[in-house]
Amino acid sequence: MTESPTTRPPAGRYGPEPTARSVRRGRLGLVAAAVLGATLVIWIGLNMAGQPVSWKDVGFHVEDSTAIEVTFEVTKPKESTVACTVTALSESYGQVGVRTIEVGPADSATRRVTATVQTTELAVSGTVEPCELVEQP
Repeated sequence: MTESPTTRPPAGRYGPEPTARSVRRGRLGLVAAAVLGATLVIWIGLNMAGQPVSWKDVGFHVEDSTAIEVTFEVTKPKESTVACTVTALSESYGQVGVRTIEVGPADSATRRVTATVQTTELAVSGTVEPCELVEQP
C-alpha cells in the first residue's frame, strides 16, 4: 500500500510556518478583542439604561408660513414631568421657531404629543430635542 501525498502546500509558499508561540499570540488577541467588545456592549447598555427619558420624531405638518405642527413620542417614568424643546427649521436648516412643551404624568410610559410651533418664516421641518426631566418639588 502506498501513502498518499501530503495535502499541505510546499514549505514557504504562503509565508513562514506558524509556530506554537504565534498561534497562542493569535488566540490571546482574539480573546482580548472579545473581552473588549463585550465590555463595550455592557458599558453602552448600562449608559442607555441610566437615561430615564427618550424621545423620537414622528412627523410634522406645515400649516403655513407662520406655524408648523410637530408630532413626537416621549418615553419617561409614568409619574414624571419632562420638558421637550420643539424646533422648526427653514430650508437652510436655520431655526425659525422654538417652543418648550411639558409632558406631565400619565398612565403609560410612552406618549405621543403634537405641538404647534409659531414660525417667523416658512418652516420645512420640525424636530424635538432634547427632552429632560423637570425637577419635582
